[in-house]
Amino acid sequence: MNENLIEIDNPYFIVDLMYAGTKHNITGYPVYAEIGLGNHAFVHRDLWKRLQKLTPWLAEHKMKLKIFDAYRPPIAHIKLKNIVPYSGFFADLAEESPHCRGTAIDVALTDENGKQLNYPTEVDAYTPQYAKEIAQGKFDDFFQHLKKATHQYLAPNDAVAIENRDSLRKLMESIGLEALPHEWWHYELPEGRTNKYPMIEY
Repeated sequence: MNENLIEIDNPYFIVDLMYAGTKHNITGYPVYAEIGLGNHAFVHRDLWKRLQKLTPWLAEHKMKLKIFDAYRPPIAHIKLKNIVPYSGFFADLAEESPHCRGTAIDVALTDENGKQLNYPTEVDAYTPQYAKEIAQGKFDDFFQHLKKATHQYLAPNDAVAIENRDSLRKLMESIGLEALPHEWWHYELPEGRTNKYPMIEY
């Protein structure tokens, strides 16, 4: 493994990579298992330094951070993009994705027992029905649903989910990470898409 990648190992972080299995995986393919990465979450050492700053807050509030995606090998990104080929979900090219540089992470907060808080959607806007439709090559309904994943989405009847989304953003920004406007779960280093952090081959 590249010397700049650190495996996430912290009792306050739950590693459950969605692309390592088929459960809660919108693509339906265990791509990380297929390439040998499995359920191992790695991030660039600069991102790891910031993530560790969350530990005191998580301990104080009796919460944990669930990791759904972290470093994404370029070969895996290509496979995922072929499954969901539409622009606006996976980056068109692996080198355009901060995940392939180890500088991005997809997360949600849970309670101390690992029960996830409510958010406007699941991570990746997953539902079994949309996963089934994508497997059939149907994307329109899913991309309509995906609009609920933006930070601008408001749900008058689900104030708790909106509050949880906004609280997560405040927490992640407090350690110097930036949000992706159209994915409430995605956070990255401010320069994570620049030449400062080259793409990392697996």
